[in-house]
Amino acid sequence: MAYDVIVIGSGPGGYPAAIRASQLGFKTAIIERESLGGICLNWGCIPTKALIKSAQVYEYAKHAADYGIELQNPTANFDGVIKRSRGVADKMSKGVTFLMKKNKIDVIMGTGKLIAPGKLEITAADGSKKVEEAKNIIIATGGRARQLPSMPVDGKKIIAYREAMVLPTKPKSMIVCGSGAIGSEFAYFYNSMGCKITIVEFMPKIVPVEDDDISKELEKQFKKQGIDIMTSSEVLSVDTSGEGVKAKVKTPTGEVTLEADILLSAVGVVANVENIGLEALGIKTDKGKIIVDAYQQTNVPGIYAIGDVTAKLMLAHVAESMGIIAAETIPHDSMIRPIQRRAPTRSRIRLLGISKRK
Repeated sequence: MAYDVIVIGSGPGGYPAAIRASQLGFKTAIIERESLGGICLNWGCIPTKALIKSAQVYEYAKHAADYGIELQNPTANFDGVIKRSRGVADKMSKGVTFLMKKNKIDVIMGTGKLIAPGKLEITAADGSKKVEEAKNIIIATGGRARQLPSMPVDGKKIIAYREAMVLPTKPKSMIVCGSGAIGSEFAYFYNSMGCKITIVEFMPKIVPVEDDDISKELEKQFKKQGIDIMTSSEVLSVDTSGEGVKAKVKTPTGEVTLEADILLSAVGVVANVENIGLEALGIKTDKGKIIVDAYQQTNVPGIYAIGDVTAKLMLAHVAESMGIIAAETIPHDSMIRPIQRRAPTRSRIRLLGISKRK
């Protein structure tokens, strides 16, 4: 089946792009290899905030007397907290499924790969393959956790954000390497659950991309909550041969060895540009990101890229805006169907960004 638009990836950039394309009259499909909503809804922003909310409620309960409320020995059910977070994510993903149906967008489950201009090979979970065609393709394949050679993720003792959301048991201690949004959120959550946390940050301050005032206040609050913080420090190696982990850390005053049950690697995100067929079409990249212009167009006509795969601002709302821009940039001649053949009003001209024809 030939489409006007196919979106590869259904994250916070992909599914709004598909919805906007459908609203504009394009016959649209979206390809997703796992769960609708992408990393943000299923393994990122949404379930993480659910964990943080549970931690916040637990903190309130522990200090209920400060509010004039008497509670006897509140405890945190770690398994219940994790299950609630997963339930929130599942509900949000089902919401995206509803939006796809409402906007008459075909959902194709599988992994998409560009094989020729206007052609995508889609590999299903069972290994079967099929080819779909589209006049325009929007790449929204997102990103994944960055891995450093000094601490390769094994999913058990050295984990990334995904494993951190579904640990079967609460660890007694954890080293968090990296204090960006991901590392700081998990540090707060696990510390609230009673896990001893040590943050190791390469930069001179935690949350290094934030303002100095924010960094100083967060560090103050973290230390007040019992979190140990080591800035201007680097994990050189991790030994996982014992029951837990031993991390050799280079600090401004020399090398030290930290011991913990588990180490969370939260050292950033990299774009998913591999194995999606960029080379087959000659789509240009730079330092692991797809190069786009102000309208999300790549150097290949009819191919657009949005969100984390462009490695600009890796934020959900930025990806959403990029997706809408891409959908509204697609030439509109191909979308005008017989039922829509009417002279556009001034408001529609402004909305669609088209020129009124004689």
